[in-house]
Amino acid sequence: MLTKRTSGILMPLSSLPGGHGIGSLGAPARRFVDFLARAGQSVWQILPVGPTGYGDSPYQSCSAFAGNPYFIDLDLLAAEGLLARADYAFTDWGADPEKVDYGILYEKRLPVLRRAYAAFLKQRPVPGCDTPYPDDWYSFTFRCDGWLPDYCLYMAIKQEQKMADWQQWPRPLRLRDEAALAEFRRTHAAEIGFWTFVQYEFDKQWQALKAYANAHGVSIMGDVPIYVAADSADAWAGGKLFEMDADGHPRRVAGCPPDYFAADGQLWGNPLYDWAYHKKTNYAWWISRVRHALSIYDILRIDHFRGFDTYWAIPAGSATARGGKWEQGPGMELFRMLHAALGELPIVAEDLGELFPSVRKLLADSGFPGMKVLQFALDGTDNEYLPHNHPVNSVCYPGTHDNDTLLGWWKNGLTAEQREQLTGYLALTEEEGIRTGILRGVLASPARLAVIPMADWLGLDTDARINMPGRPDGNWQWRAKPGVFTAALAGEIRTLSARYFRAELPKAPKAAAPAGENATAQNPLKESEAVAVAADASAPSRSTAEKTAHSVKK
Repeated sequence: MLTKRTSGILMPLSSLPGGHGIGSLGAPARRFVDFLARAGQSVWQILPVGPTGYGDSPYQSCSAFAGNPYFIDLDLLAAEGLLARADYAFTDWGADPEKVDYGILYEKRLPVLRRAYAAFLKQRPVPGCDTPYPDDWYSFTFRCDGWLPDYCLYMAIKQEQKMADWQQWPRPLRLRDEAALAEFRRTHAAEIGFWTFVQYEFDKQWQALKAYANAHGVSIMGDVPIYVAADSADAWAGGKLFEMDADGHPRRVAGCPPDYFAADGQLWGNPLYDWAYHKKTNYAWWISRVRHALSIYDILRIDHFRGFDTYWAIPAGSATARGGKWEQGPGMELFRMLHAALGELPIVAEDLGELFPSVRKLLADSGFPGMKVLQFALDGTDNEYLPHNHPVNSVCYPGTHDNDTLLGWWKNGLTAEQREQLTGYLALTEEEGIRTGILRGVLASPARLAVIPMADWLGLDTDARINMPGRPDGNWQWRAKPGVFTAALAGEIRTLSARYFRAELPKAPKAAAPAGENATAQNPLKESEAVAVAADASAPSRSTAEKTAHSVKK
């Protein structure tokens, strides 16, 4: 999959500036694609795009397939004639433009989308068509028939049940009694139609954005969480796919065992897969899931890859993860079935955490690139996460969405010994700037793909951290300030990426040559001058982010 040296940027959709309370699939996302292209970046890594769940986490979504309604661009709906500007321009989308206010989004966004749906219905039937909806509506619903009806039904019931967890629904609905579901579909057809419309609009806007990114040489890498949320359409409709009892309650749940960082382990609570049943179906659900993910992303990052080898199974109702035990996952059999059904798999394995030899063997047998994170490297040894040890077939990072920003890590996350090791290893100097020196070390890695979080290119402190694992709230909120994606910063990123052969410098316009002489020989263009061609001439020579990093003392 990784055939050449390249680089990319990790930037959640939610963190984009613009939009209405949160980044969106319209102009904010396209402007960022333009920035990536100017910066010579080939990959845009994002977080899962499903509806956010418990703790506002995109990793606890109510669907492994659906798109997040918050990302639907309201200006694009207005351009379709489905909204008037007054329908959403007056709404208070949050007091702090650098934070996502999920409470306000929950309260305000769906009423706006319902107004758009009402306008959509008034546009039917489509003039000149034999059917009441446009062709792309039928194409979308046919393509998504394996998950869309259950998801829309689930959301309609959840609304009627005042958003209660599906395991608290009346027994006939909870256990999917056919007569009860048929009656609900009959009496709530309009609500089911609304949720279908929401996913139709998300898909339409998403596919347009993906096409725009690909046309600009940018591939989108997105996350596929290994587990589904306990309160999800997947768990409700999955039945035998999961370890459930006769009442629809999980028998065991996911987590990880006690370790140095968590004396009681971590109790995630996700329902576990019944891998024996999946094997009987030739892993049909997983094939459908990965096929759908490949229709959204160019590259898949499989979260918690080690769980396909062995996973920690905890009895449901446990207060901690201590009582769990290791169980055997599907291993290579699953990936062989996926490959047979879908062909080459552009997968990056998130192989972090406690790694048994069997996990390393699974990664090697799969051929997938794993991940190497610099922030895990400083233990005074020849650690595998130090850049010189990175395999070519890997993706390297300074930190992921679960780490602090580089500036916050440098200031507060390192011991004196670790800071001394990092300074010596990367030959960091105040003249160059701490941030630039660390990113230089990552980009110099042998790994074919290097991905840098956007907050680190901006030189931001801990306030820009995306997620702190174990913290129940305050995560997933960071948003970039408007105007920070400057031509000067794009030039800086492109220069440093090109230095390590991960990007090409922009071609400078040819200067007029003196008569009888070769113009190139008389006017050689320096690397810094080549970048200046693409940069705003009025921009300062050093970005604000670089000045911030430069000010940090060793």
